[in-house]
Amino acid sequence: MKLTLPIIAIAATMFASSASAFDPADLKKLKDTGNCEKCDLRDADLNGVDLQDANLGGAALSYANLSYANLSGANLMNANLYDAFLKNADLTNADLSGANLYDAILTRTTMKGAILCNTTISDGSVIYSGC
Repeated sequence: MKLTLPIIAIAATMFASSASAFDPADLKKLKDTGNCEKCDLRDADLNGVDLQDANLGGAALSYANLSYANLSGANLMNANLYDAFLKNADLTNADLSGANLYDAILTRTTMKGAILCNTTISDGSVIYSGC
């Protein structure tokens, strides 16, 4: 019985650390090629990175810092920028003009979603959600 609490604490710590860590190989692939379909980029720091026309289809981007990133023309089809258990992606001042956001997960209807503060979205309009 005395071992139950430490085991639960260790399991929770392992889950928490693995749930929000990006794959360094995926981050390198994205920066080298601009193509990172279905990559794990959760918790990656992409602040100010030029990802124009990048292929991030199906990528896991929850908790990623995409502030000031240039995502114009990028493919974000089926990308996940929201996770109920993690902090959401930060797209403050990001440029998503012309980006493919088809089926991208940005939010849940009843919960807070990706931070879109002063963010230019695919149709060129600016959103101020989460400021």
